[in-house]
Amino acid sequence: MAVLNLRSLAGGRILRGSQPFGMDTAATADFLERHGIKRVVDLRSEYERAIVPWQLANGSMSKAPVELVENPLDPRTASDGLQSIRTAEDLGELYLGWVRTRPDWVAESLRPAAHGKRTLIHCSLGKDRTGVVSALALLASGAGHAAVIADYAASTAALPTMLKTMAAAWRLAVPEVPEEAFSPSLMLLQSPEAAMEYFLDRFGLEFGSAADYLRDAGLSGSELDGLRRR
Repeated sequence: MAVLNLRSLAGGRILRGSQPFGMDTAATADFLERHGIKRVVDLRSEYERAIVPWQLANGSMSKAPVELVENPLDPRTASDGLQSIRTAEDLGELYLGWVRTRPDWVAESLRPAAHGKRTLIHCSLGKDRTGVVSALALLASGAGHAAVIADYAASTAALPTMLKTMAAAWRLAVPEVPEEAFSPSLMLLQSPEAAMEYFLDRFGLEFGSAADYLRDAGLSGSELDGLRRR
């Protein structure tokens, strides 16, 4: 298996992707070395990590140690319930709730890459929590809204495979989870352009620029320069 939904941002300093589906220590070491990853920022909750854990072998199988940074965000944070996500606008509002209540989480997600470390940032599917962090990284590096929206919507092509793979992993660990919980018809499991459009429009109205937001969240001027560097 593999990390799915994988692509690079910020001049290659950031890789965004899914959780490590079915990877043992050898496959993990090969993946990290092949992509030159020095740090992994895992945005999943402890519960999610227990179902699909990282199998790091910082020793004989790894030429250079890779730091695993656990920076969790429960997706239900600042939400009335994930079951209430029925429209693209609802999904965008969910994302806004995260940045409103957890600016520290956003800043800590980007800090390794801001220091020049080639960093993999991921959650479960690599589209929501990862999508929000990636959007702010792109904005901070000078990308326009069209590029941010295109990057977010690029997850759509990977979702059918990821949902099948994730459903299989969860059914082994939590058999009582119903099959419909992984239905691609659920808005929560989609990646529509309109959700990111909604998020970006309202983010700009509330916070101004991504650089201003990240500075207020705790990133220094030199760290912001690190995100902008090509």
